[in-house]
Amino acid sequence: MTRPSAPFDDSGLFRVLFDMAPDAMIVVDRLGTIMLTNPQADRLFGYPTHALHGRPIEDLLPAALREVHVAHRTQYMDNPRVRPMGAGYELTGVRADGTVFPVEIGLSPAQVGGKPLFAASIRDISETQRARQALARARYDTRVADISRRILLAATHEAAMTEIPALIAETLSVPTVAVLLVDPHGGGLRIAAAVGVDDPMRILLTGLRASQGGNPLPRDDLDIGRVTRTPLAANAAVHPALDAVLALLPDREAPAGHLAVVIPQSETFDRDRQHFLQSVANVLSASIQRGRSEEQLAHAQRLDALGQLTGGIAHDFNNLLTIVSGNLQLLEWDLEADSSARETIASASRAVERGSTLTRKLLSFSRRQRLNPQQVRTELLLADLSEMLARTLGERIRVVADCPVGLPAVFADPGELEAALVNLALNARDAMPRGGKISINARLHEQAVDGGDLLPGPYVVFTVVDSGEGMLPDVLSRAVEPFFTTKTGGKGSGLGLSMVYGFVKQSSGKLSIHSEPGSGTRVELYLPSVEYHAAVAPAAAIVEGDETVLVVEDEDEVRRVAAVFLRRLGYTVIEAGTAEAARDAFDDHPEIDVVFTDVVLGGTVTGLDLVNEFQRERPGLKVLMTSGYEYGAPEDDRRRMGELELLRKPYRREQLATSLRRLIDER
Repeated sequence: MTRPSAPFDDSGLFRVLFDMAPDAMIVVDRLGTIMLTNPQADRLFGYPTHALHGRPIEDLLPAALREVHVAHRTQYMDNPRVRPMGAGYELTGVRADGTVFPVEIGLSPAQVGGKPLFAASIRDISETQRARQALARARYDTRVADISRRILLAATHEAAMTEIPALIAETLSVPTVAVLLVDPHGGGLRIAAAVGVDDPMRILLTGLRASQGGNPLPRDDLDIGRVTRTPLAANAAVHPALDAVLALLPDREAPAGHLAVVIPQSETFDRDRQHFLQSVANVLSASIQRGRSEEQLAHAQRLDALGQLTGGIAHDFNNLLTIVSGNLQLLEWDLEADSSARETIASASRAVERGSTLTRKLLSFSRRQRLNPQQVRTELLLADLSEMLARTLGERIRVVADCPVGLPAVFADPGELEAALVNLALNARDAMPRGGKISINARLHEQAVDGGDLLPGPYVVFTVVDSGEGMLPDVLSRAVEPFFTTKTGGKGSGLGLSMVYGFVKQSSGKLSIHSEPGSGTRVELYLPSVEYHAAVAPAAAIVEGDETVLVVEDEDEVRRVAAVFLRRLGYTVIEAGTAEAARDAFDDHPEIDVVFTDVVLGGTVTGLDLVNEFQRERPGLKVLMTSGYEYGAPEDDRRRMGELELLRKPYRREQLATSLRRLIDER
């Protein structure tokens, strides 16, 4: 018969298993005092064997977390339950040497001799956390690359922007993401694209203060780079306690807006998530800037093409005007004694002059017109301008012009000055959609010697004041930037004020703009008065000559008018309709004193090319150029043009005689 075995003493086995457990094991009592540790716990925290016994468990946590942990521990001990590893707390431990490391904890309550004890199994998850971070970072990098690819392939950045919030929300496992852009009209924020945004959330997001001067919203200790975190809703009845995590959308001068992620205030937003959010914000910002640059380039190309077209039209029109004007002058010459004919010819000549003014405006728009400063009688300019604007701006706009009697003339290009004032009047009209008043006046301004932006001397100040909406400070600061406009698409190029600014600066003047929201806008143009420049000489009497002139012009009728003018002035004229004919005539007639040539000859060789050839063969040869459209040549040719005498079409015989005589007589 088998004898029963003696009772098994398992207390020793439990101790062996406790000491052999792969994780650190710590047993604490109801007060959180460490009662027992295994060797793994001593090694993990860097203490000698049994050195932890009797110490509070909070000694193993960073000082900043100890008070919070006491509250958590007390709450747990009041309602103890098993928390297996992986479902318990993830905390930060601190070793005896002060080293901080991440840990994961499992908890088990026990009763020993009627006394409650609590066992904690602790695992160093540094490597696990590093692996998790590496996976998360790889996922974030992959998503950033995917978003970059989508933006690159999208037709526009607006189209790509609609997909970005959903991709961010999926990557970060958050419900709400929005792209907030600064509204150029109001200065606030608008939602350009979003996911998970309802109407109350929309109000909260657009109510966030846009960054000013490149400074982001208030920061907190989670800040990294340009990512900030700010409370979103204080009223829990509207939304639970939420935070907006914001990544700045950088731009050249001021922030373009924010990339916003909405999370509960209790949720952490670690540095990897912040880095991902800012990376996407940078990519999106670069796309916005690229899109704006492409729009500006396309706009500039359209303007350049339109400029070339208008320049070509102006050239042909000026040739026609030269023919009409020339023949009228020949009639005037022949019918000098007939007073009735002179009046008819004068009327037709005035129409030619108006047509010439129109072509100058076309060339000015296309930026193919060099400034031609001269005396402009201020009172006559404002009288004509106010009458024209009163007819064209509409019944809702009242135009008032004022100019003191005896105000000096201004020294400026008349066409460009008129265009600048018209531009300002049109801008004023657009700022008054319900109608209003535009005041245009002029006054004399004596500039002191230490005048800063202006040279010493008297200036005429043109002032255009409207009673419109005014401009916000950020709009005012960019008002003269090329392509900057607050008008909707198709209603403004953003070039009006920049062209005015360029004209004023090129005329040695100054542009000043004062504006406030709701108080209208005041624009002042400072331009030199005639007294600051040498007095303009009166028109000289027609002086004849007996030199030989080679006339090169591809338009037969224009060439005939020039030749008749010159022959009646006493000159010997040799005509050439092409570059080849001009070369032959130049070789056959060494007695040629002056070459009078059009700039554009209709072929591959220009008048400037001919002049360069002739002056290489005969240094010191006198040259007079003429054109209705002298630009369109390479930059080197433009510089060369600036060194030569130019007579603009259509010209009068007095102008031709004076220019030719001055050219011949100068040493």
